[in-house]
Amino acid sequence: MKIILATSNKHKLLELKELLNEFEIYSFDEFLEPFHIEENGKSFKENALIKARSIFTRLNSKDEFVVMSDDSGISVDILDGAPGIYSARFSKEGNDKSNRQKLIDSLKSKGAVKSKAHYTSAIALICKHGEFTTCGKMYGEVICEERGENGFGYDSIFIPLNYTKTLAQLPDSEKNSISHRFKALQRAKLILKILDKN
Repeated sequence: MKIILATSNKHKLLELKELLNEFEIYSFDEFLEPFHIEENGKSFKENALIKARSIFTRLNSKDEFVVMSDDSGISVDILDGAPGIYSARFSKEGNDKSNRQKLIDSLKSKGAVKSKAHYTSAIALICKHGEFTTCGKMYGEVICEERGENGFGYDSIFIPLNYTKTLAQLPDSEKNSISHRFKALQRAKLILKILDKN
């Protein structure tokens, strides 16, 4: 069974390939020209389904395949859940560095140096058998200083629950064993194994 990932994010692609190493993994841009997908859902789940549907409907293949998409982000308690589904485009520039800086500035504007927060990952799977979704979360806190060089997104300012280091200070193997995406994918793997038998 082929799994076609509905992402062109190189960091996310590498992480997903590592977490799904027992499957045959491809990026959608190996089959399609890159195109814009408007993520106008109101939840991580809705946006994950929008991305997966967009790819699935454009693929014209007789091969057995599953399109998988991930929509994920960080929600900060003191910011009433922001940036949430807007995590990837939180700042005007919409890149990792500017997004982190805006989050740090937002915390400081509240007079805070840290806040409880959590990551959410919603996974959508679409194939000839239908549509399926799973979800995973990772709790912890965000801080007002960057620590570590590993990871991407908000990893350098997020400390997981029961840890003293940020995600960007952890090796990939450790990060991937506790992450929101890992939890969502563990549930998705159960669905994939069933689909692979049908």
